[in-house]
Amino acid sequence: MQLVSVDRIRRAEKLLEGVVRRTPMEHARDLEKSHGGPVSLKCENLQRTGSFKIRGAYTRLHALSEEERARGVVAASAGNHAQGVALAASLLGIKATVFMPERAPLPKLAATKAYGAEVHLHGAVLEEALAEAVAFGERTGAVFIHPFDHPDIIAGQGTVGLEIVEQLPEVATVLVSTGGGGLVGGVASAVKALRPGVRLVGVQAEAAAAFPPSLAAGEPVRLANMQTMADGIAVGRPGPLTFAHVSELVDDVVTVSEEGLSRAVLNCLERRKLVVEPAGAAAVAALLEHPGAFEPPVVAVLSGGNVDPLLLLQIIQHGMTAAGRYLYLRLCVPDRPGSLAGVLTRVSELGANVIDIEHSRIAGRLAIGEVEIALKLETRGPAHCEEVTEELQRAGYTVMP
Repeated sequence: MQLVSVDRIRRAEKLLEGVVRRTPMEHARDLEKSHGGPVSLKCENLQRTGSFKIRGAYTRLHALSEEERARGVVAASAGNHAQGVALAASLLGIKATVFMPERAPLPKLAATKAYGAEVHLHGAVLEEALAEAVAFGERTGAVFIHPFDHPDIIAGQGTVGLEIVEQLPEVATVLVSTGGGGLVGGVASAVKALRPGVRLVGVQAEAAAAFPPSLAAGEPVRLANMQTMADGIAVGRPGPLTFAHVSELVDDVVTVSEEGLSRAVLNCLERRKLVVEPAGAAAVAALLEHPGAFEPPVVAVLSGGNVDPLLLLQIIQHGMTAAGRYLYLRLCVPDRPGSLAGVLTRVSELGANVIDIEHSRIAGRLAIGEVEIALKLETRGPAHCEEVTEELQRAGYTVMP
């Protein structure tokens, strides 16, 4: 299968001048120590529509014939490809219809409509929306715009790789959030052509990682199920074309946990003041979960920043828990006046902040004359969590499992 060439990617880059932004490269000093050298972040979360997807979508739509443009286009997406297609269609004067899963994030849904696309919600997962989009195209004649498995899509996404090499010529490792493989395939095509020695690493959520079993089998393999907060990279089966790019050009595919994704989102928010969605933060999660695994200088691509504020709140809480910033304790104390005040006084002396508290006399494991106090505390990190727990035990309080 013929791979996308760097010349084709360069033509896409010229086409995209004035359409997409040349996104900045941010230095991540806090991540340098664990990797022994410079770490930079390619901020595609700051791209138009909030992700890299406009690059491939515009390249694909621009290549349509006048007859195809007149028929309109149809796409399916969890949100970012939908916005890319909607904006590209608007810029080119093409009617766009988009199918999204029924539980698609509301901000992505609203943005897609705002760019002028007609949106239909269908199915619980992306694959069901994809099937409906294909059926719609067959019924109406609308041209189906695949989210990743097309040469024009891969060429457009590959322009990210050209920018990385131009912005950091000495790069040794590039980490790319990976779902269907369009972005990592395009970036690999560009970077490997210009810097063959650079190591390309795809990063997938371990709960939705289709590439490792596919690479092991030597062909695209469909996952039986997926469950991840990173909806933007939750793709159950690679496409034939993207699989060919990854198998030939990408040096490794690693996976990251849900805790790692939430920690990465929190890291970007706290340390860099960047809003990044879980899928977009997967490369940073790999840096956090695999210290020393990547030769510097490292570039991690932040592929998107479209996240529902309510989900972001949950992710921040999840990330703070994973980072040891929250401590949940259940204490068994004597049921007498002043017991609760004594616990809270000791917690205050230890420098922990009480976020929530629950006081119960009816838990089944309690004996007569005992009370359970459940505490949710904000701490300064894992070491502080251990200190608070140990000091409460030394004070005579029983920490319940």
